[in-house]
Amino acid sequence: MNTLQRLTLLDTRLFFRVNLIGQLPSVKKLSLALSRCGDGHLYLIAAMLLWQFDLLRGHQFIQHAIFAFAVELPLYLLLKNAIQRERPKGSVQHGWTPAIRPSDRFSFPSGHTAAAFMFAWLLAAYYPDYTFYYLSLATGIGLSRVLLGVHYPTDILAGAVLGSVIALLVLQSVV
Repeated sequence: MNTLQRLTLLDTRLFFRVNLIGQLPSVKKLSLALSRCGDGHLYLIAAMLLWQFDLLRGHQFIQHAIFAFAVELPLYLLLKNAIQRERPKGSVQHGWTPAIRPSDRFSFPSGHTAAAFMFAWLLAAYYPDYTFYYLSLATGIGLSRVLLGVHYPTDILAGAVLGSVIALLVLQSVV
């Protein structure tokens, strides 16, 4: 067995262990709420509120956020469609089914996680006092995707790296 096969096996085993916890009703309910936070509405509302109420930094923040999402979305789609890693497959015979229906059939990298970490790091650059909370929410969004049965742990890790790198690069740019 080569290294990639071992990593895939470890990733799959970890997925099933984490996903088992996701079957608990209270965990599933929390996971659904966290996953919805990563659907995009929260980012738009937060950016609009900052733009409206923080005249000093809000305008620059929204410029960085628009630029970051303009980079992240096509790059994430390019990677996802190039790599074409199938999502976890559940069935009644296997004892579990995904708690939500994913938007597409490929899982690597996690777009929810990439966007969450990207937005968290952008917020942290402008409002650093709350960095722990931004990153905790981003982590929760990523973990929720495994708990709901639509991503493997390495999908989340890749999404977190992708979003973080994009945010850091965008913050270095002159918008």
